[in-house]
Parts: sequence; structure tokens; C-alpha cells
Amino acid sequence: MIRMALRGCALLLAALVVAACGDAGVPESALPPVTASVQDLKNSTTSSTTTATTTSATPTCPAPGTDFDCDLRQRIQKAQAYVATRPGATGIVLRDRQTGQVWRNDKAGDLVWTASTIKLAMTVNLFLRDRAGQIKLTADDRELIRRMLNSSDDKAADSLWFKYAGADHMAFNNAFPSYGMTSLQPQKGFSNFYPYWGFQKCTPDDLDGLINYVLTKLPADLRDYIVGQLRAVAPDQQWGVWAAGPAAQPGNKDGWSLEQGGWVMNTVGFVGPDARYTLAVMNSLQGQGGYDEGQATDNQVAKILFDGRFTG
Repeated sequence: MIRMALRGCALLLAALVVAACGDAGVPESALPPVTASVQDLKNSTTSSTTTATTTSATPTCPAPGTDFDCDLRQRIQKAQAYVATRPGATGIVLRDRQTGQVWRNDKAGDLVWTASTIKLAMTVNLFLRDRAGQIKLTADDRELIRRMLNSSDDKAADSLWFKYAGADHMAFNNAFPSYGMTSLQPQKGFSNFYPYWGFQKCTPDDLDGLINYVLTKLPADLRDYIVGQLRAVAPDQQWGVWAAGPAAQPGNKDGWSLEQGGWVMNTVGFVGPDARYTLAVMNSLQGQGGYDEGQATDNQVAKILFDGRFTG
């Protein structure tokens, strides 16, 4: 009797398992679409989590950047894994200007030497002060601005900084926070002129703020000029965000320097139709590598995130 009862229980349990699980898993129609809108993704969070728990299946879309589409979330996860293997520390901020979604990694708030990325902020400042009648840019000044953006000319930056920094040398630095660079800090360096463009630190969040100020808040003619220049930089500036590939229509301002703490390799720019996405990457190698390693890191981050995502 006991043996027969146990056998009956076993058969009943097996039947319940089959009824609960079926032989084909969860039908595709029950899963939220991977190309859902941001609101759809938010609304489906609970149901998709429940389905994953019931079937013990690995979620199709990883967690990083949960409000981005599935493809970009997978790319973000790969970028995270990649930078974890690279020399030094790499801060990243990715923004979708169409949806307003932002992903930043755990180094996005770290202060890093700006190197030449600050020349973009200088350009914004000079154009706005000229537009407001506070200064009068000459034809020579405008050529120096073009050279700062196109080939990252240090002598051009020096000429403009020394000419327009003001009596207290603070005209640029006082304005930079209003362009989204709220954490930027001038540093004491080897120049008697303080602050000096070549001795400044900021965060990837600051560079994200700066590029989005350019794209969303500048007067259209100034914005279009800067966008055009960043899409036509000299060959030795075509790395970092540029590595997203020609179909992404990239534009960028790069910066690199050898500091006492090691090399820094930075890039900030935009990709996609109507410059939909912005990307800021700051790589502080901390003595663990040099120019080549840092450039490779910046390039690969942009490739992982965007290469093959666009057509054209």
C-alpha cells in the first residue's frame, strides 16, 4: 500500500511539472519585444522579470543602460567588460539625445586631465563672448579657433588663452561651468600663467555636459560651424569617437597628454543621424600604458558601442 501510494504521488508530481512547463518553453508572443520603446520597456519590467524567473532563462537584454534598446544594452555590457581589461581607468558617458537616456560607468565622475578637449570649451566661450559684444574676434582669431578644432593646435590655444583670459586670467574658467563643466578644476602647473588651459582637470560627466551644450544650446549658426569642424578634423585627430565608423557620421574633439601620473587619452563627440548619440571617454592610464594603449581603448569603446549600428 505504501509503495503504491508513493508511486501515485510521483506520477502526480510529474504530471504537474509537465503541465506547468510544457514542452516548448514560453511562446515568443509572451516576451516583450526587444525593440520596444522606452516606455514599453519600463512597463514590461515586471512581466519580463517574472518570465525569466519562471523559465530560469538568461535575459536577452543585459541590465546596463536598461532604458536603451536591446542592441545598445548588449553593446554597453561589452564595453564595460572591455574597459575592465584595459590599462588604467576609463570613464564613459553615453547619451541618447532623442530619448534623453544616459548611461555612465563607475568612473564617469573621476577627475582626469582634460588635455586638449578643453579647446572645445574655449571655442564655445570665445564665440559667445563675441556674439554678446564682450570681445571682438578678428579674422586671425577665427583662424586660430579653426586650427584648435581641426588639428588641436596648442600654439593657437596659447594665443587665444593669453589674449582673452582677462586681467585676472579667469574669464574662461568663470564661464566653463555654465557649459555643463561643473566639476572642472584648474590645476597649478609649470606655467606662471594661472589658470592655464593646459593644466585643467574635469570628469567624463563634464565632457558630456559640454558636447550637449554645443548641440542643444548654442545658436544654430555657431552649433553648425562647430559640428562641421568636428566632422572634418585632421587625420591625426580621427580616433576615439571617430572609430564609430563613417556610417555613424562621427565628429569629435580628442585630447592627449603625458602627465606626471602617466598618459591620458580622451575623446568626446557625437554619432548617428542628427548627432543623436553623444559619447565622452576619458582614459587615465596611471602609468600602465602609453599613447598607443590609450588610443586603442578609446577606439574600441566607440567601435563596440556603434560600429555596424548605422547604415549608409
